Amino acid sequence: MPNYSCDFLVIGSGIGGLSYALKVADYGKVILISKSSLDDTNTSYAQGGIASVMYEPDKFEKHIQDTLICGDGLCNEEVVRMVVSEAPAQISQLMQWEVKFDRKSNGQYDLAREGGHSEHRILHHKDNTGFEIQRALSQKVRKHHNIQVFENHFAVEIITQHHMGVQIKKGHPDVTCYGAYVLDLKTQKVGKYLARVTVMATGGTGNIYHTTTNPLIATGDGIAMVYRAKGVVENMEFMQFHPTSLYHPGERPSFLITEAMRGFGAVLKTRDGKEFMQKYDPRGSLAPRDIVARAIDHELKTRGDDFVYLDATFKDSNEIKNHFPNIYEKCLSIGVDITKDMIPVVPAAHYLCGGIKVNMNGESSIQRLYAVGECSSTGLHGANRLASNSLIEAIVYADKAAKHALQFYNEIIINENIPDWDYEGTKHTEEMVLITQNYKEMQQIMSNYVGIVRSNLRLERALVRLEIIYRETEELYKKSLLTKRLCELRNLVNVSYLIIKNAQKMHESRGLHYSIDYPRQRGGEF
Repeated sequence: MPNYSCDFLVIGSGIGGLSYALKVADYGKVILISKSSLDDTNTSYAQGGIASVMYEPDKFEKHIQDTLICGDGLCNEEVVRMVVSEAPAQISQLMQWEVKFDRKSNGQYDLAREGGHSEHRILHHKDNTGFEIQRALSQKVRKHHNIQVFENHFAVEIITQHHMGVQIKKGHPDVTCYGAYVLDLKTQKVGKYLARVTVMATGGTGNIYHTTTNPLIATGDGIAMVYRAKGVVENMEFMQFHPTSLYHPGERPSFLITEAMRGFGAVLKTRDGKEFMQKYDPRGSLAPRDIVARAIDHELKTRGDDFVYLDATFKDSNEIKNHFPNIYEKCLSIGVDITKDMIPVVPAAHYLCGGIKVNMNGESSIQRLYAVGECSSTGLHGANRLASNSLIEAIVYADKAAKHALQFYNEIIINENIPDWDYEGTKHTEEMVLITQNYKEMQQIMSNYVGIVRSNLRLERALVRLEIIYRETEELYKKSLLTKRLCELRNLVNVSYLIIKNAQKMHESRGLHYSIDYPRQRGGEF
């Protein structure tokens, strides 16, 4: 059985995990776990950009207020102020790591504006900003002598006292993380990866829904691991649906049509060519995402349509191609010329605002375990994330977590008395159909009952049906040799349960959680 020890164990290879690894690698050995390739992350799919105050007339206070308004009263203002004020320094860090952002002819950054922002403050690289950030950081990580990358390795569980026979209750202050059990997807062997400090950077969980902009790897792994280890997870009811993914049935993940297109001037219209967003919000197509997604959902249900249109045909065709080359090429591949044709779009599950609860140093409720990026809940987003605040949150918190851990990591003694993974009673799964069918049913339950608009009855039915899938999956897990698909299903079921239970506790509509049993006026009639 493979065993490894390191100073810093990083699980996940998006902007949060990679930037953390680079910030600590000069001080100790880093092992970085990626369940696919190093570059296959949610970060790579982020089109729009990264938000930061750069020039007048923009000010920190404007960015802070935009974030607070979008978060619908649930943001932690102290956290918002910290992230916004530290953003420019982290942008400088990205540029030192050779990330390239678009500039104007005068040398200034070409800042875009997106929904909910009062100023142009989105740094971007064409319409594939995340891909550019991932490229630069991955290159730096691969070259660093003190970072060992394990691709195609799947973290199954974090190691705590529980694995040494100690009973642990949820929220217990003495729960400690010693590393993780990790599955080598090629050999199907589970190894021990022991560490002084562990960082969860596993991204989101969009694949609990049938339609999502997230890559297939976004299965809530880190959140589920921390939940099973009795760590504190919060705000899971706040799943953000991106209003505009390309309507192309059968394609997964759904191709994202960045919000920057609406910032550029594109307008949402019904299939008969009529604008509709002014009915719902005076900001029109540039209203915050929860309002726009809910408005589209309402139009689709009342009209019986499958999609609405995003119209940019009235803009200069060369500017469209220059600003959005990837969107232009993608749409052209399915017969839509966005300089002449309106783009068919639908909302898709996009970003989870809740997750592993952390403090302002990125520390979870479990000792020696940090969480950064989409798998964490920092207090920045509240009930609804402001566009392009996620990438900046991830790197700011990676910086805070790195600085905090470096103060004490070398005083920690690695516990070598951790038992090996227990294979007893397990065998190869011959019934893959059981996993595939439960995966489909879980997605149907979440999509139909726990989507953009919810109700008490829908949530109750979802929980009853999910309970059956949970029992079947746990039984299969206990008797099977582990596979990626089985572990992902188990994690998705855990996360789905958390979303439903958190939603049931919300006796109001707020931000991304909208219930017909608790209607609340925010941005027009629904």
